[in-house]
Amino acid sequence: MNAERLPLLQHLRPALPVPPWPRQRPQVSFIVCTRDRLAVLEACVDSIRAACRAHPAFAAELVVVDNGSRDGTAEYLSATAATSDIELTAICEPQPGLAAARNAGLARARGRVLVFVDDDCRLDRGYLVDLERHYASGERWLIRGGRVDIGDARDLPFTVKRCDKRERLTPAVHPGGFVLGCNMTMHREVAARIGPFDERFGAGGALRSAEDTDYLVRAMLAGMAVEYVPDMTIFHHHGRRDRVAIDQLHRDYHFGNGALCLKHLRRAPWLLRHFYWAARAATRELVGGQRFDQELSLSHWPIVAMNLAGAAKFMALVLTGRSQRQARPSKEATDARAEAGVR
Repeated sequence: MNAERLPLLQHLRPALPVPPWPRQRPQVSFIVCTRDRLAVLEACVDSIRAACRAHPAFAAELVVVDNGSRDGTAEYLSATAATSDIELTAICEPQPGLAAARNAGLARARGRVLVFVDDDCRLDRGYLVDLERHYASGERWLIRGGRVDIGDARDLPFTVKRCDKRERLTPAVHPGGFVLGCNMTMHREVAARIGPFDERFGAGGALRSAEDTDYLVRAMLAGMAVEYVPDMTIFHHHGRRDRVAIDQLHRDYHFGNGALCLKHLRRAPWLLRHFYWAARAATRELVGGQRFDQELSLSHWPIVAMNLAGAAKFMALVLTGRSQRQARPSKEATDARAEAGVR
């Protein structure tokens, strides 16, 4: 791959830890970011540990990033790390925002395969068996996501991915939701090549969402595949049971997607085509056309409005100097990229 096509690095923090590693380097690192959600975090950690016990031959570690919790999360992680049957490392990341927390997890993870799991998700017991089978193919330069199902029948069916077919992302499909950030995996070499998450995006950031979608687009622009597989299952206990919560999340997602479209307008103009299709579908809704989500009765109009608002916010960030700048890599970042085989 052409190094000139690499996305710009956002800051000096190395995306991956530097050598040397301990003798027993894990094959997989689970990265979980959390903030003031101890009740769901405990169940998430327990499910990861159970999945690791079910497949002990695939050595794993768990990296939990505490993004400023004040609900006893730090104390829980300290106690759990002392007794855990898999290696558990707790990190405190004071800078708010999911993307900043994900970057802190990337900087600490040592596994050959990296797995991002949200704190309100629980792994299927056979997750590692599926993960190992897919990565045994030897194909390295891709991001792979798995099935995301509802964990509690009382929750509304949103932020799920239940497709039964294995498929790869193309410009004909909007990248938002193709692979969900709560179940996203990659080789460490992929993370070394793409670099850190853009901290303007994501929950807690200025652009509210889409830090995972931005990562997928950057992978595609670097010539990598993005693949969904119908196994590698997790169960999402998102807790949203009323339309107010779903409507807000629907708007936040498309706010981030609008910013994403403007950010990548020059190199991925096909994103603009999806905005055009959303605007056309919204216009057809006025004369009885199909809504965006028939089951939840979600309209195309918030997509159009929030795309425009997100693009305007992104432009404001650029004009006020909060753009993604190319930084000279630190020695640590250079060493990490060299270890991963990236030039």
